[in-house]
Formats: sequence, structure tokens, C-alpha cells
Amino acid sequence: MAGRIPDFPELLAALVGTPSISCADPAIDMGNRAAAECLGGWLEDLGFDCRCLPVGPRDDKVNLIATLGDAEAGDGLALAGHLDTVPYDDNGWDSDPFTLTRRDSRYYGLGTTDMKGFLALAADVARDYRATDLTRPLVILASADEECGMDGARALRDAGHRPARHAVIGEPTGLVPIRRHKGILMEAIRVTGHAGHSSNPAFGVNAIDGMRQVLNAVCRFRDELATRAPAPGFPVDHATLNTGVIHGGDSPNRIPARCELQVDLRFPPGFDIAPLRDELRAVAHEALAESDCGIEFEELFTGTPAMETAADAEIVRAAEQLTGRTAAAVDFGTEGSFYNALGMDTVILGPGDIDQAHQPNEFLGMDRIDPMRDILHGLIGRFCLRP
Repeated sequence: MAGRIPDFPELLAALVGTPSISCADPAIDMGNRAAAECLGGWLEDLGFDCRCLPVGPRDDKVNLIATLGDAEAGDGLALAGHLDTVPYDDNGWDSDPFTLTRRDSRYYGLGTTDMKGFLALAADVARDYRATDLTRPLVILASADEECGMDGARALRDAGHRPARHAVIGEPTGLVPIRRHKGILMEAIRVTGHAGHSSNPAFGVNAIDGMRQVLNAVCRFRDELATRAPAPGFPVDHATLNTGVIHGGDSPNRIPARCELQVDLRFPPGFDIAPLRDELRAVAHEALAESDCGIEFEELFTGTPAMETAADAEIVRAAEQLTGRTAAAVDFGTEGSFYNALGMDTVILGPGDIDQAHQPNEFLGMDRIDPMRDILHGLIGRFCLRP
């Protein structure tokens, strides 16, 4: 079927040209509704039934669920991705981030690889199918706020509605299927002391000195965690803990009353978020057992579970056959664990490269488009056309 929608470059240009940044900073944060309605409008022209479901209290943040064929038939395939992007550096781009620019056999623009390019390609491929062709539904699922907490995927999980039995998330994997990835949590540890004049340490309780003890304990925990459960197959084959931010005090001649450490902890399948967070807090708390300092904790990021889809799952085997690559593991997180929790066997597979994500001059190589198109046709044939 020749759908009455633009071709792929125009689709991608329209999505890139519709800003949808998500960010913890309210001054930068945007909704994704305009981008979702843009994508949904094309899909409706192809016969999809489209629903925009609000995520949280804001009306401009939505999940788009677009279904072609009989949703009641069950099973089927979801082509999934997020419509939001990260912020961008004002001085890092050689072209306007919101204008799709073609040069050097690449498409440049914010979100081209992470991951508006995949969603535009899914819509482009979908033009070749009618609802009457399908024995099982084809779903295009576009979520909100993946970059800033995965709120869209959490909302779908919490609603308990499974739009399809199998899912492909088009995150940038260089056309390599991924069936396992690490989970992540982020935590702030705040040590509190008592301010005083620096001329006499007895005038106060030094929070930076207290944090030194906490930091040493956290680093020992990091080293022990790395040896506790080897994770063969991952690029970094163990859990990691990054001490990413530390700040405290305000003047060299004052005893500092506060010091804060922020950490990022990534873990392979087999670990759960809550016990790891509890253990991290216990380690930090114990480090100050003999100190006059206090300690406080804050969840900076609730966390994303690790993902593992069975090696013999039908979607894994199909992705391996169509790409000629064995399903692998990555250290970054995706929405896959939330979709697996809904009962969708999920593979991460997209045309972009992860080293282009979150970078100035983000691009999608044109040589990846036709191979990804062929993979999508193969998956649709396998999961939506065959009885």
C-alpha cells in the first residue's frame, strides 16, 4: 500500500523539527505531545487506531499507542521508542539541532539516532501494510520522558495494558540485537556536621572529614561489588559504582557543616534496586558510626531494573536470524525491563550508534536505513502476517 504520508527524510525532518526535550530542570523541560500528534497523524492516515495517553499531571506529556489490525487478536509486534530527547549544547553543533541536515551521507539533528530516526522509519515501513493483511496487530509505541526517568514506560507498566506480545525498542545498537542490559540507580549521600571557625577544629564538626570516611567506605563497597557477581557477556563484566559529584563547604576559614556525594550504580541481571540501595545506605551509615556527623540520603533516580530476555525467546531468535548477529548485552539502560514486566518479550535493536547519543552533531548514517528497513519488514512478516 502506498500510504499518503511523506517519505522517510520528511518524516524524520518533521520529528526533529518538533522539539521534545525532557530534563529535570523545569526551565528546559518540554512536553512531547506535539511530536506524538505529528507521528499519530501520519499513522492514522495509514489506518492505525491512535491513542495519546497522558503521563503524569501534565497534558503535554503522552504515550502514543498506534495499532494496525485487530488489537483483540492478541500476540503481535510493537515497534517502540521514546519521542523525547536530551538537551543540547548551544555551541557544540555545526548546524541547527532542530533542522534535519544531510551531509557526508549522514542525517544530522537532535534525536536522529536517539531515537526519532527509528520511529520515523517504523512509520515509513508501516505504509506497506493494510489492516486486512495482518493476522496479528502491528503496534507503534512512542513513549514520553525516557531520558528523564522513564516515566512513560513506568505509566504503561503500572496501567498493566500489554499492547503486543513481542517488542523491539529501536535504541541505538548499531543493528546488533540486545537481550540484556544493566539496571541503574542514583543516590545522594549528605553528611551533616556543625559549622565553626577554622582556627580551632573543636569549634565545629567537619562534614568533609566525615564524607572522607563515607567515601572510603563507598569505594570499598564498589570494589567488593565488582567481584560479587561476574557478568560475562557485558562490555564491563561486573557491577559499577561511579562517584560522580562531590561538594561541600563554602569558605576555607569555616568548618563545613554539609558535604554531599552523588553516585551512579549500575548492575547486571540478578540484582534488585531496593536491596542494593539499602546496602549502599547501610555502608555509608556504618562509616560514621564513631563520628559526630549525621547522614541523610535522597533518591536522585528511583532506578531502572536490569533487563534480561530469554535467549530462546521467539523475538530474540528472529532478531538474530534477520541481523546475522548473536544477541548481546550492554551497560546502558532502556525501557525494556518495563515492557518485559508487562509480558512483552523485548529486544533492543536500532540503526543508530550509542556513541552518537547525547552528543553535539548527533547523526544517523544513511547506510543504516535500508538494513533496518529490511529487518523491520522481516519482523512484521514473522509476528504480524503469519498465522
